[in-house]
Amino acid sequence: MKAFTDLYWRLDGTTSTTEKVAALRDYFAAAPHADAACALGVLSGGRQVRAVSTGQLREWAAEATGFPGWLVEECYAHVGDLAETLALVLPEPAAPEAAADLGLAEVMQTTIRGLRGSDDAHKRQVVTAVWKRLEPRERIVWHKLLTGGLRVGVSRTLVARALADLAGIDQAEMAHRLMGAPPADAAGFARLLAAGADAADSRRPYPFFLASALDRTAVEHVAEDLGDVSAWQAEWKWDGMRAQLVRRGVDVTLWSRGEELVNDAFPEIVAAGRPLPSGTVLDGELLAVRDGRLLPFAMLSKRASRKQATKKVLGEVPCVFVAYDLLEHGGTDLRERPLADRRRLLGSLVGGPFTDFLHGGSATTGRLFLSPVVRAGSWADLSAHRAESRGRGVEGLMLKRLASPYAVGRSRGDWWKWKVEPLEIDAVILYAQAGHGRRAGLHSDYTLGLWHEGALVTVAKAYSGLTDAEIVEVDRIVRATTLERHGPVRICRPTLVMQLAFEGVSLSTRHKSGVAVRFPRIVRWRRDKEPADAGTLADLKRMIPADG
Repeated sequence: MKAFTDLYWRLDGTTSTTEKVAALRDYFAAAPHADAACALGVLSGGRQVRAVSTGQLREWAAEATGFPGWLVEECYAHVGDLAETLALVLPEPAAPEAAADLGLAEVMQTTIRGLRGSDDAHKRQVVTAVWKRLEPRERIVWHKLLTGGLRVGVSRTLVARALADLAGIDQAEMAHRLMGAPPADAAGFARLLAAGADAADSRRPYPFFLASALDRTAVEHVAEDLGDVSAWQAEWKWDGMRAQLVRRGVDVTLWSRGEELVNDAFPEIVAAGRPLPSGTVLDGELLAVRDGRLLPFAMLSKRASRKQATKKVLGEVPCVFVAYDLLEHGGTDLRERPLADRRRLLGSLVGGPFTDFLHGGSATTGRLFLSPVVRAGSWADLSAHRAESRGRGVEGLMLKRLASPYAVGRSRGDWWKWKVEPLEIDAVILYAQAGHGRRAGLHSDYTLGLWHEGALVTVAKAYSGLTDAEIVEVDRIVRATTLERHGPVRICRPTLVMQLAFEGVSLSTRHKSGVAVRFPRIVRWRRDKEPADAGTLADLKRMIPADG
């Protein structure tokens, strides 16, 4: 635990990529393999176990210190980080040296995972006992592990780079080895570093290549930045779920971009992949389609959240896989080949283009399709196609350089997202909550509402879009117009109007307003408007697509 704590603070204390890689390499070189496997799971963004709730920790800390609960809450509001708040208010440990021998694997298995399913009395006993053994800097890390909320400022790419240096292999090869579930134990971590280790795991996908958003979206700027249109391939930017379909040996596996195996959620796609020749890996998009039309993303998301698809769900939300890249063919890694070559081979493997719903044709049949290329002779032609995107149920265009390899991560320059302009509406701030980290003590998290039948109803939460100076000014107004307080949340008198942008809107039974907006964010403080000038729920509902 002490070694992992040192790593955490070493990473937290620098913005230098070189120093972060060195810290990771030093830790993995010295840590027991069991501890290293646990650390890798956390550092790679793996799903963490939440052994106790933050409410329980606050309650137990108040009892341990003798402080009233409201004082702990006030401290939290000012510090902005619960793990740090509790570490600071708790009494000094009686014997911190006793925790020096606890390895991270032991802490994770016995002290954290072992608490799941335990009664509250046992959890409290274990937590308060550990508090007495850890120094404040270790408590902070332990609290984050305990609540499943530890985040470290390193990317998977940096982790792969450090491990590649340690193993003496290429970084791209290590990135491939890290795809899917991280090593679960010491033996798995040892295989990860060994020469020729598990790299040919037949179920493993490749690291995803991610596109970057264009900084300038006007057609004249796109033409200026990207050059000759003939050097680019344009495709629709699907509003679906990125995935890789892997067919090797007797196995067919389907992986989400989050590196989760989703075979059971999409069994019909797995079945569609079985006729593919062994040694095939497709990159593409999962889309929900019925009667030749795209279904809203919310329906696809609802299905994807299920561990296993029932017959009812299969009927209500039928899905297809639209392939747009070929990463492996006949067992050969094609990622260094130009996109133009990969695309030609892809066309020989996958059936006709997925165009029926785009042109109002017959109902879509089959499950595996080729993503169509959007043909155009100029950037102006492509801009005209892009303008049709929302009506087609897509988010805009993807622009891919025909000579580009399939890179790892977000490598800028070869793949771009040319998205349509977002939907917008003016909304009123109703609730505000203090932020965390550098925004601790400032109310920077907002709940916004629209008018409906003479009252304001909540429709979205937004956490970004204002400048630091504006956040300070809004915080002052929030404090001056607070009507009620409920813990860290303030209910405000309707005063502030914000221009809210979002990618889409759909009907929802989970929200009181009956609608859900996707990726909401503030784009402008409308100082020129009064709350009475804000939009209505009816305005928002008119933005919902006809089928959704």
